[in-house]
Amino acid sequence: MIALINYGSGNLRSVGKALEQVGAAVRLVDSPAAIGDARALVLPGVGAFGDCVRNLRERDLWNPVADWLAADRPFLGICLGYQLLFEESEETPGVSGFGFFKGKVVRFPRRPGLKVPHMGWNALEFPTPDYPLWAGLPTSPHVFFVHSFYPEPADPAVVTARCDYGAPFAAAASRGNAHAVQFHPEKSQETGLAILRNFVSLL
Repeated sequence: MIALINYGSGNLRSVGKALEQVGAAVRLVDSPAAIGDARALVLPGVGAFGDCVRNLRERDLWNPVADWLAADRPFLGICLGYQLLFEESEETPGVSGFGFFKGKVVRFPRRPGLKVPHMGWNALEFPTPDYPLWAGLPTSPHVFFVHSFYPEPADPAVVTARCDYGAPFAAAASRGNAHAVQFHPEKSQETGLAILRNFVSLL
């Protein structure tokens, strides 16, 4: 059973269906009690950093997620659910993230010809090709992105995938049993399903 955190994110249905497609049982969670006996938490995300922090706190889900991360239990963060793992974001100054990863979330540079948000397909590069979520993937697979901000981890050792969009950025990071990706696996066709299948297989 995977607990899919519901804090008003707009892509819950597609994430849930993708997880079910690769064999997971999914429970939509909008309160601490609903987490129950879940084997893993998945934190998706669409929207603004500050709004998501507020929504998680209003539903009393912030501390349970923080405790889950601290206990090194299986976790997957997607898009904004990845960014929330960092200490802060330029999108909402003064609002703290979980701080699970040291570093901050920054906006893509303003450059002529560089369209922001970064929206569409782009290739991943793997500094750690033996990372379990990439098992069976081709070299430099393409995945689907929609974002204007991206994390800058203080420790490069946590970075498990990079991408280039006007500048290289950390497209995924991991520590212990927590995994997080900036792209949308649920929108990344067979590559995305393979990544989700690999995550489920770790459970």
